[in-house]
Amino acid sequence: MPNTFPAFTAAGLAAVRAGADRPLLLTNATVHTLDPLIGTVRGADVLVGGALIVGVGPGIVTAAEDDGAVVIDATGTTVLPARLDATATLDAAARGAGPGTLAPGADASLVVVPDAHAPDLATALHTSFTRPELLLAVLREGRPVRWAGDPLGPAPARTRLQPDRLAVDPSRVGVWVDTDDFLHQELTADGRYDETRGGRPHAFTGRYWIDGDRVDYLDDLGFWAFGRFADDALHHAGYTMHREDAR
Repeated sequence: MPNTFPAFTAAGLAAVRAGADRPLLLTNATVHTLDPLIGTVRGADVLVGGALIVGVGPGIVTAAEDDGAVVIDATGTTVLPARLDATATLDAAARGAGPGTLAPGADASLVVVPDAHAPDLATALHTSFTRPELLLAVLREGRPVRWAGDPLGPAPARTRLQPDRLAVDPSRVGVWVDTDDFLHQELTADGRYDETRGGRPHAFTGRYWIDGDRVDYLDDLGFWAFGRFADDALHHAGYTMHREDAR
């Protein structure tokens, strides 16, 4: 049997990095392939070769030594695709092509979460999208980008947006007016917006958050929308607006 490294430890990461040109095998996990033919396999191995999934299922570990694979013991964990694409399981896309499943031939972009936080597929998906600190590993096209809950490489400079915190860029505050003078959208310094449409005041009001060139809106009616700043213009819902003091 091949040497097997403990699950998602520093030693395991060092082995994966040292064997970057060798196959990587995650062994003895619950694997949600999201493939309609394969489905969910328990006590399964996932073999990664380069940027692709090469094999899925029990027993692959028996050939790991022959193939020179780096083996990571994934006992007690659940593996699922890191990127989802509903068309991957429909006629719109060929099986095992691109993201969305862990079928052999698919992109090796996957996420590993503890079984304790993944008793079923729905919970596993929820954990992978909302609890980054619980992610044991994330592979993007076969390369580890997160390990044991921590991102690999430099941390992003910006902080995560939070609904209860203002995210206002003072340089964007003001009244934005579309090219036909139909839509007037005021972004205020207290994180609120107020839209006038066709002369109808307060047509839509709510909160907003700015993240770089993106603005997210939460209307008082409850729906979310977004816009983007580009070339001194604000593009939102098909409208192109310029700030009133710059027109």
